[in-house]
Amino acid sequence: MAKFILGTKLGMTQVFEDDGTVVPVTVVKVEPNVIVQVKTKEKDGYEAVQVGAGSKRKITKPMKGHLKKIQNSNIKNQNVRWLKEFRTEGGQFNSGDVIDISTFVPGDIVKVTGLSKGKGFAGVMKRHGFHGMPFSHGHHHVTRHGGSIGQRFPQHTLKGMRMAGRTGGVKRTTRGLKVVRVDAENGFLALKGAVPGNNGGFLIIQSH
Repeated sequence: MAKFILGTKLGMTQVFEDDGTVVPVTVVKVEPNVIVQVKTKEKDGYEAVQVGAGSKRKITKPMKGHLKKIQNSNIKNQNVRWLKEFRTEGGQFNSGDVIDISTFVPGDIVKVTGLSKGKGFAGVMKRHGFHGMPFSHGHHHVTRHGGSIGQRFPQHTLKGMRMAGRTGGVKRTTRGLKVVRVDAENGFLALKGAVPGNNGGFLIIQSH
C-alpha cells in the first residue's frame, strides 16, 4: 500500500540511537490529511486520490464548491490550504477519509518533495560551478564572467544556455530518506538527513 502525507518543515536537530549513535534529522509537522476526491479509471481514466491539508483564512468560491463534495461533515467547511494528487492502485480510499502520521513507522524509506531555498540572483560561478577566467595580465574585472555566449549559427543564443540568473526556489525531491521517529500524539515526523526548503515550507512525503 502506498504511503503519502503532506506536512511542513520545522527544522533540523539530532537524536540518539540506543547505542549512542548521533543521527541528524529533519523534524516535519504533520496535521491530519483528508481525502478530498477519489479518481477512478472508469470516470477519470486513472486511479488517484486528491489529498488536502492545512488551513487558511480565505479560499476562492470554486474551491469552496470543490470541498463541499467531501463526505466527512467535520471537514467539509474547512478552508484547505494545500491540495496534492497521488496515484493509487485499488479502491482502498474514500472521500472524507483522514490520513494521519501513524501510517508511517520507523524504518520506512521515503522521498520528500519541496521548494528549494531561494538564493537570489547569482553569477555563473555560484549558479553553475564555472571556473572563471584566468587571473593573469589582461583579465582585469572579468575573472568571474561567463565568457562568450554567441554563435555564428544560428545567430541567436540557444535555449538552456547556462547564464547568470535567479537561483533556487524550484521544486526538488530528496530520495532514500529513512523515518527515524514517529510522534503520532504531537504530529511530528523525524527523517534522517536534510530535506528541501526553508523552515515552515510545504513538503510532500511519500514512500518509494
